[in-house]
Amino acid sequence: MVRTPGVGGVLPRTEALVCTLPYFLGYYGQICFTKGKQKVYTHIAGTGSAVPQRVLTNDDLAKMVDTSDEWIVSHTGIRQRHVVGPDENASTLGCEAARRALADAGVAPEEIGTIIVTSTTPDYAIYPSTACVIQGMLGAKNAAAFDMSAACPGFVYGLTVAKGLMQIDDRPILVISTEIMSRTINWSDRNTCCLFGDGAGAVVLKNSEVPGGLGFHLIGADGTGAMAIHREGGVRTEETARQAPGDLKMDGRAVFNFAVRSFCDIIAKSLEHYHYTEKDIAWIVPHQANTRIIDAAVKRINVPVEKFYVNIDRFANTSSASIPIALDEMAKKGMLHRGDRLIFAAFGAGLVYGGVVVEWTK
Repeated sequence: MVRTPGVGGVLPRTEALVCTLPYFLGYYGQICFTKGKQKVYTHIAGTGSAVPQRVLTNDDLAKMVDTSDEWIVSHTGIRQRHVVGPDENASTLGCEAARRALADAGVAPEEIGTIIVTSTTPDYAIYPSTACVIQGMLGAKNAAAFDMSAACPGFVYGLTVAKGLMQIDDRPILVISTEIMSRTINWSDRNTCCLFGDGAGAVVLKNSEVPGGLGFHLIGADGTGAMAIHREGGVRTEETARQAPGDLKMDGRAVFNFAVRSFCDIIAKSLEHYHYTEKDIAWIVPHQANTRIIDAAVKRINVPVEKFYVNIDRFANTSSASIPIALDEMAKKGMLHRGDRLIFAAFGAGLVYGGVVVEWTK
């Protein structure tokens, strides 16, 4: 388990390759780092999202498998999901979300120092990375680019890594989460085909001497549950290297129990870190997986359900893209105000979890 926020100093560029990893893993305890004599904070400067135009409703699904709108809503809270067309993929959606986030932040592509893409559904199996594809599409010629695989908490993991990178290079960073879940599921399996949708969300991070921004981080994993959510394929054997990945498989009960425990742990430790109560938090932005998971977590913690922002009814589970899509929607609706404190909380395949406290400063 790694807990962030912040670091106590800026590394010279010549020391970056040698010293970055120890800084990421061993020196996370403050909210900011120092640059000279000034404290520097990492802020969300812009948000963007993109979803396919095509919408698949529960009634549409009922024509494909033995299900109904009533059953899906009562078991998941989902009413519809967006599904890509033949010419859409992780890079096209991610690039559009990134463009919107850059415009919102007033940052040009060539100003970006690094592009981090989180996705369980990259354009290519191994390489090139989707981040590199998007870098070329954006014209972000000065940016490093790489992919991260952390399943549904990928966005939180991306923020954590980005904050660490900005301690050695304070140029803006793009964190993009983009997912094409509709191409991973078995559309004849009524238990899973209703759960997922496609979409992308992105944020631009900038350093500033203004207090606020990214605060306490909590990330962790339980590899003993690795097979609770999985797809076959990979190169672990000669046989698997030659076969198609297959459809997503999930142990629903194991995932549900892990999710509820993770949500409660993230929220409790985030509040404890700052000696906050639920009254100090404006919003909790959870990974949009299932309303039953949120309802179960609410029963175990002293936070009213009204503080959870939920849009799963319109987007379904978009994996790592769910939190940045929700965040962008909240920002565009004017629901976020300067000084608001937010908690992002996510869980997913691995099994992994992650949370971050954010003070909104836009």
